[in-house]
Amino acid sequence: MAWNDSSLTSGGAPLWHQIAERLRSAIIAGHFKPGDLLPSEAELNRVFGVSRTTARGSLDTLEREGLIVRRSGVGSVVVEPMVELPANVMASFSEDMRRRGHAPSYQTISAGLAAIPLEVRDILRAPMAKQGFRIHRLLLADAKPIAVSISWIAPHVLAGHKPPTVRELDAGSLYQWLESVCGVRILSGHEVIEARVLDTQTATSLGVDSGTAALVVSRLSETADRTPVEFAQMTYRGDRYRLRIDI
Repeated sequence: MAWNDSSLTSGGAPLWHQIAERLRSAIIAGHFKPGDLLPSEAELNRVFGVSRTTARGSLDTLEREGLIVRRSGVGSVVVEPMVELPANVMASFSEDMRRRGHAPSYQTISAGLAAIPLEVRDILRAPMAKQGFRIHRLLLADAKPIAVSISWIAPHVLAGHKPPTVRELDAGSLYQWLESVCGVRILSGHEVIEARVLDTQTATSLGVDSGTAALVVSRLSETADRTPVEFAQMTYRGDRYRLRIDI
């Protein structure tokens, strides 16, 4: 059924809900792509013969769902789909993206030994360590930047092993590399999530304006016996990422 089929069902779901469903289906099917304008309230009024309030209600629903953004003087713009992640699942970025139908990829900005900040030493329970392996990567979903990640591997993990190369880091999941090369499997951990605004450097990497809202996820990854493996801070674009908590 086309979005502009004017036959709405009387006595069923509210009219605003039916219109929202038509437009939602059209977005999912690709008839409206990111950057496209949805029909205006006036056009919805004309096509469906509904009030302005009803038309506005359908567009408000799509905005709450993160499918569009309403811009004054422009209209209702379709945005890139949100990546929704459950907050109670311990998984790598690659696993999360694939589970939700997105193709993950990486661009390593830098990787090498660096002085470990005191707070990171405390988190990794390595108070005497002076240097650690630091990885700075751009995380992409469907070839589009979604987050910047800075992670530190606990010094004991790489004892006796060569650290990952840029090629290996660009090729896939760090969790998979740690398990296959170092024999370390991540099974537990915890995260702290906070809202911030992006600085100029991070915003440029993510292709958005400085000062844009972001979610910062600070994650300590551990083995089954709670031995620290990696500490990472991942800064996600607020317009592409959200968390879901099942209670």
